[in-house]
Amino acid sequence: MSAVTTTSRPAARAGRGGSLGWLAVPALVVFIGFGVIPLLGVLFLSFSSWDGLSPTIGFAGVANWGAVLADPQLPHALWVTFLVMALSWAVQTPASILMGVFLAGQQRYRAVLSVFYFIPLLLSSAALAITYKALLDPNFGLGAGLQIRLLVQDWLGDPVLAFGVVIFVVSWQFIPFHSLIYQGGVRQIPRSMYEAAELDGAGRVRKFFSITLPQLKYTIITSSTLMVVGSLTFFDLIFVLTAGGPGDTTRVLALDMYKRGFQANLMGPASVIAVILVLVGLVLALLLRRLGGRDASHSQLEGA
Repeated sequence: MSAVTTTSRPAARAGRGGSLGWLAVPALVVFIGFGVIPLLGVLFLSFSSWDGLSPTIGFAGVANWGAVLADPQLPHALWVTFLVMALSWAVQTPASILMGVFLAGQQRYRAVLSVFYFIPLLLSSAALAITYKALLDPNFGLGAGLQIRLLVQDWLGDPVLAFGVVIFVVSWQFIPFHSLIYQGGVRQIPRSMYEAAELDGAGRVRKFFSITLPQLKYTIITSSTLMVVGSLTFFDLIFVLTAGGPGDTTRVLALDMYKRGFQANLMGPASVIAVILVLVGLVLALLLRRLGGRDASHSQLEGA
């Protein structure tokens, strides 16, 4: 009797899984229509010769790839992209974790603060860039208006300061989103773990490093994946704020793709950079997933 029951359970699960499989069809259709097909179109354009306006598209073979890979601007743009990625991650991650832990408290005022902290994410990146560009103007900006000499700097004209401004604005905009992720992760940690640590005499700092951070392992990986992959697509904020300058100091790959495709009307080379961005994002996402272990679907509370 037990053998029959044991055998019937996997069959019942398989039947349930098969009957519910159709629920994934709408998502699959949307993914193919808005993800796979456009990606294949960009891949096709990377081997073509097109100015974006003419009705005919010529075939260029691997000439676009050869021209882009041999262009000395590509390594520089790739380096700037990785630098923005690394520095923005280094700024956003600690700040997001600390803010997420703070907002995870049950006090009412923390819930109100979480709403205010989330406001920057609701604003347009272009609008934020215009606002900061006006505030940092050395002649008519915030420093000149308040007569604060420290703020009267050529923030967007100096290469180091301009790069720092980009990192600051990007972090300021996206820290609230990742704080929300960490807030949810902290609230999933059982209260009993903290109570046991308190019985052992652990303070707040010890509980943070011994319980909170280890239990946020997969949350950190998820947040870092979103940060890293999202940093590859920074365009509108940098375009409005610095336009890639001064010089090519803040010229990331996404901005380089725009300038090639829509300013120089070279859709083929621009599509090559788009494919490179996809490949880099895929590799980075897979590497970060590997950090989670062989089976990242297991709960971080397992064995606690």
